[in-house]
Amino acid sequence: MRIYDTLTRQKEEFAPLQSGRVRLYSCGPTVYRYSHIGNLRSYLMADWLRRLLEADGYTVHHVKNITDVGHMREGQLEQEEDRIIAAARAEGKPATEIARFYTDAFLADEAKLNILPAADFPKATHHVPAMVDMVKSLVDSSCAYEAGGNVYFSVSSFPGYGKLSHQQSEDLQEGDRAEPDPLKRVPRDFALWKAAEPGRALKWESPWGDGFPGWHIECSAIVASVLGDEIDFHTGGVDNIFPHHEDEIAQSESVLGRQHVRHWVHGQHLLVDGVKMAKSTGNVYLVSDLDRRGFDPLAFRYLCATAHHGSRLNFTPASLRAAQRGLNRLRLATHSASGRLTKKARAEGEKRRAAFWDAARDGLNIPAALAVAWRVARSSLPGPIKRELLMDFDRLLGLDLATAPAPLQVTGEVAELVRERHQHRKARRWDAADSIRGQIIDMGFEVRDDRPGTAVLPVPAWKQDAGNIASSADVSSRLDEKPALDFTVGVVARRGCEELQRCVSSARAWLGDAGEVIVVDNGFPEECAPVAGKLDEAAEEMRFFRADHFLGTAGGRNVALRQARGRCVVLLDTSVEVTGDLFAALRPLLEDETVGVAGRWGVVTDDMRSFEEAESSGDVDAVEGYLMAFRRDVLSEAGLLDEKFRFYRHLDLDFSYAVRSRGYRAVIDTALPVRRHDHVDWLATPPDERERLSKRNFYRFLRKWRDREEFAAPQP
Repeated sequence: MRIYDTLTRQKEEFAPLQSGRVRLYSCGPTVYRYSHIGNLRSYLMADWLRRLLEADGYTVHHVKNITDVGHMREGQLEQEEDRIIAAARAEGKPATEIARFYTDAFLADEAKLNILPAADFPKATHHVPAMVDMVKSLVDSSCAYEAGGNVYFSVSSFPGYGKLSHQQSEDLQEGDRAEPDPLKRVPRDFALWKAAEPGRALKWESPWGDGFPGWHIECSAIVASVLGDEIDFHTGGVDNIFPHHEDEIAQSESVLGRQHVRHWVHGQHLLVDGVKMAKSTGNVYLVSDLDRRGFDPLAFRYLCATAHHGSRLNFTPASLRAAQRGLNRLRLATHSASGRLTKKARAEGEKRRAAFWDAARDGLNIPAALAVAWRVARSSLPGPIKRELLMDFDRLLGLDLATAPAPLQVTGEVAELVRERHQHRKARRWDAADSIRGQIIDMGFEVRDDRPGTAVLPVPAWKQDAGNIASSADVSSRLDEKPALDFTVGVVARRGCEELQRCVSSARAWLGDAGEVIVVDNGFPEECAPVAGKLDEAAEEMRFFRADHFLGTAGGRNVALRQARGRCVVLLDTSVEVTGDLFAALRPLLEDETVGVAGRWGVVTDDMRSFEEAESSGDVDAVEGYLMAFRRDVLSEAGLLDEKFRFYRHLDLDFSYAVRSRGYRAVIDTALPVRRHDHVDWLATPPDERERLSKRNFYRFLRKWRDREEFAAPQP
């Protein structure tokens, strides 16, 4: 077997440290909330590695730690959330209970994805004494130093620091996640042990006083305690490479005096709409979300099998639906019974078997192995050979190919239609057969044809949202068409049932025959379905689009913009209520060809860093996104909204500057007949997350526009 090693940056031939046995360690979860499917992708990679090793006859001792200890001071919770403690505070439960609950949830999710359970799941809290001993050894050897009850690793004491991330030591930034620590001798030194502040619940005794371990020492101590001084494989996600695994190498090799990991294997990120899956981005999916939508969780395993673990994988509901179809078809092929056994067929089968395992052994190339499985499934090999091969391959794939979708036993009218259709097909009356097929589908069933006849299945839940959009690009653009209406009002909702209804109803009351309303359900919660349904069934001047997940604020608004038929477009936030004839008031503003974007609220700035709300009508630097109105021809020049702005904050600045860069003005009229209510997205976002997301968007805006001459601040 050859596998890509992050340390050497090339494929390496594998030879075990101990004949016939492999020691494998995977960085496990921090159990303060549910693991999302982005986290689980890295555990699928480790599972495939383990399955391949076991298929090759090795006995694998797989260890996956459970991080059930916080690594941050309680005083830093506002800025840098200590995950275990913050979760306990939020839920009003002891930290140990929180950790136990989410550990059980993690193990259940792994089981649903057919991830083989590790031999050991050591908890960090059970290995703190081993961590203290390792830190003491580092202090005794002058690789670490104590300051104020804290212990820090001296990066300069380890010449090889940076070899995993392939950075020069002097160029590396501080390795801790916390704020800069004045007690460190050098900023890039990292904490091994931290002094406990008064009132801290999770703390332990140590030679330096009561405290708690740093982030990185946990894995070093557990690997050494459970697996020994040297192991064959260490796996994790690419975000673990620096600083976590870099620091782990420095700690372990300084204590042990030798290389402690033979091969480092890392998995790339799972993306959603091209963005890394993360809670802060608002694009997180859990295994329970897949269950709720009617997917087999193994469809996600199948999806991950279609991309190499070293490459990024873009997840969308549409890609998951395709994976579910692929999984179902592969299972059906596994249960094929046709064909006659011959020596030639057996020989051909053995060639396919060798091709499968050779593909897998070449860099853990699961997609190449899956491709071989599909060649077998589509081949003319006899059914028994095909089944035996696919079941053999499933030792690695882990797709539960032994399970086949069972046909539904239908009765009554549906059964009669099936019999009638079968007769039409036998007589080659295809038009009549197709007509009956349509009737069966209209009755809520899925129709499949095979040699024995027609099989009827209930339409699975995962197919029922197939008509929903997965990105703004799923809707066609009408921006090049001639305007058919005066106004298009676009309203995008992610939450707030009553707010959406109030906003849309008030806009329609004054819009009359002047235009249309486009509502985009941008991942609305299920409890708001009745409101969404009423809007969907409303008057002809309304159109309703459902996203099958949160597209981001810019992505959701772009759905409405691409479909707009009005000469003028008005984007309304659900916090806005129209109280008078807004559209008559907007007409003179938008008929002024020097005006590019108009609204009720706006901001001004002198330096593009501090923005103040404008108090009077007139020109502003940016129109705020609660109400933005513009002509369609301006949109065709400025372009659609930048979909990197998933959070709504500062998206309005970016669009206003895009419009102004085309020579237009941004203006507000404080007399526009609208009222602003509480902003539900803002209120629903935790304060620390508001700050983080707002900063991210602001610096994205600033980098984009600060060097443009037309926006440069006047020189003193």
